[in-house]
Order: sequence, then C-alpha cells, then structure tokens
Amino acid sequence: MIRLIDAAIDVYIWLVIIRVVLSWFQVNPFNPFVQFLIRVTEPVLGRIRQVLPDFGGLDLSPVVLILGLYVLRSLLIGV
Repeated sequence: MIRLIDAAIDVYIWLVIIRVVLSWFQVNPFNPFVQFLIRVTEPVLGRIRQVLPDFGGLDLSPVVLILGLYVLRSLLIGV
C-alpha cells in the first residue's frame, strides 16, 4: 500500500512539474493533455494560492505543493 501511495505521489509531482514547464510556453489550452493537467493540479494549486501572500506575480504554489508532497512522502515512509 505504501509503495502505491509513493508511486502516486511521484506521478503527481511530475504532473505539477510538467504543468509548470508548459506554463513557460504558449500551448494550446484546448489540448486534451493540457486540460487534463489543469483539471488534476488546479484544485490543489488553487487552494495553496489562496493561502500564500502575493509575491508580485510570482506563483510559488507549485514549489509549496512539491515540498508538501515530499514531506508527506517522508512521513508515510517513516511509518
């Protein structure tokens, strides 16, 4: 069970990283893969954005999310 959760955390981290990298380029927002990335990552990233203060247009929510997922992974593996 822990291996499955660990793998799911890995996949989610990669999805967030891919979304960040794609945000640097002009991509078609109607692309099914881009829409999938937004649907999967935006609920969590949006909540983090609501809590974080404004950093002058710099979105640090992916960094906070990835760090949080690494902490969660450490806690789960420690158990």
